[in-house]
Amino acid sequence: MHHGEELVVLGALFVIAYVLGRLGKLIGLPSIPIYMIVGFIASPHTGWFPLSFESENVELIALFGLILLLFNLGLEFDQEEFFGNAWRLILSGGGYVLINMSVGFVFGFMVGWGTREALVIAGMTATSSSAIVTKLLIELGRLANRETPMILGVTVVEDIFIAIYLAIVSVVLSGETEPWPVITRLGISFLFLVLMFSIARWGGRVVSRLLRTRDDELFTILFFGLAIAFGGIGELLGVTDAIGAFLIGLVLGASRYRARVEQFAVPLRDVFGAFFFLNFGLSLDQSAFGAVLWPVLAAVGMTIVLNIAAGQFVSWLNKLGPQAGINTAGILVNRGEFALILATLSISAGLDDRILPFAGLYVLIMAVVGPILATNSERIGSFVLGTRRKQERARRLELAAQRDRELAELSAEIDTDTDTDTDTDDGEQAVPVPSDERAELDRLVDEAMQRTDQPAETPERRRDPEY
Repeated sequence: MHHGEELVVLGALFVIAYVLGRLGKLIGLPSIPIYMIVGFIASPHTGWFPLSFESENVELIALFGLILLLFNLGLEFDQEEFFGNAWRLILSGGGYVLINMSVGFVFGFMVGWGTREALVIAGMTATSSSAIVTKLLIELGRLANRETPMILGVTVVEDIFIAIYLAIVSVVLSGETEPWPVITRLGISFLFLVLMFSIARWGGRVVSRLLRTRDDELFTILFFGLAIAFGGIGELLGVTDAIGAFLIGLVLGASRYRARVEQFAVPLRDVFGAFFFLNFGLSLDQSAFGAVLWPVLAAVGMTIVLNIAAGQFVSWLNKLGPQAGINTAGILVNRGEFALILATLSISAGLDDRILPFAGLYVLIMAVVGPILATNSERIGSFVLGTRRKQERARRLELAAQRDRELAELSAEIDTDTDTDTDTDDGEQAVPVPSDERAELDRLVDEAMQRTDQPAETPERRRDPEY
C-alpha cells in the first residue's frame, strides 16, 4: 500500500494553510475559515489543485478532530463560574440563545427545506464559536473589559445548550416516528447527560486518582483514549460521538489534572481540528453555492441584527452600558465549528443536500465578518453613541475647571500676601509694600483676569493612526 502521493498533497495543503494563516493574521482572521478555504481549493469539485485529493482519505482523522474539539470544549467548561452565578448566567446566556434560536427556527421554516432542516439551521445560527470568541478576547486585549465575564458566561451557557440540543437533535435526525422509541432514546440521552454532569460535579477526587501518573506519554494516551472511547459510547447511546467527547472532557476538567490535560490536549485539538475543517472544505461544491446564496446572505443579516439586539439585552441585564452591548455583539456574532458539526450530522442523517453548502458559505462569511466587527466594535460604538464627542466635551470642561482652580489659588495667594504685608501680629501698622512689588502683583492679577475672560482652548485633536 503506497501513500506517497497522498502524503505529498496533504503536506502541501498544510503548508498552504500556514502561509494563508500568516496572511490572515495580518487582518485579524481566525484559522477556521483559512483551513476551510484550503480544503475548498483542493476539492475535487473545483479542479483548481493539480493533484487529486479525496475527502475520504482524511475522514477518520477528521472525526478525531471533531471529537477533540468537543472534548476541549468540555474540558474548558468553568463549573465554579456557572454554579457560583447560575441564575445570572442562565438569564444572560439563556436570553441570548433564546433570541437567536427562536428567530432562527422561524427563518429555517421560511427557507422551506423541511422541519428537521429548520431545526438544524436554528442551531447553526443560535450559538457562537467558542474557539473564535476566546481567541478574539485574547488578541484584542479585552480580558480586563467589564463585559468580558458576561461574554464568557454566555459561552458557558451555550456549552450546556449544545449538550442538550445535540441530544435532542440526534433523536430527531434518527428518523424515528413511533413515540415510544423516541421517548426511550431521549430518556437514555438525558440520563447519560445527568450521570456525566453529576460525576463532573461531585466525582472530581475519584477521577483524579484514575489519572494519577507521572509519565507524560502514558498520560496523553490515557486521556486521548478516553475521549475516543466516550465518543464511541455517545454514538452507541444515540447522543452522537461529539456529545460523548464533550461529557468526558467535562469530567476530566473537574479533576485536579485539568491544566495538565489542557497542556497536551490543545496542540492535539489544533492539529486534528485542522483536519476536520480541511475535510469540510474538501466536501464543498462551488456549483451548489448559487442555490443557497440568498438564504445565506439573509441568515448573515439576521444573525448580525439579532446579535445587536441580544448584546444590548444581556448588557442591560447585567447593568452595563450600550458600548458594552456593542462589544458583546461584536464578539459573540462569530459562528464556526458547531455549525459545521451540525452540517456533518445532517448529511449523515440524509437531510437536504443544500444544508452542507449553506453551512459552509455561512461559516466562511461569518468567520470573516465577525472578527472585523469585533475589532471595530469600539469605533462603531463611538460613532453611533457619540462617545468621542462626549469625551472631547468632558476634556474641555475639565480644562476650564482646572484653570478656574489655578486662578482661585493665585487670588488666594495674593490676598494672603497683602494681609501679611499690611498687618502685624500686635496690631501695629505694617511697613508699606514697595511700589515696584505692588505693581508686579497688580500685573499678575490683570493677567489672571484676562485669562478668565478668554474661552478655554480646545485641545488639538490628534489623528488616530489606524484611520
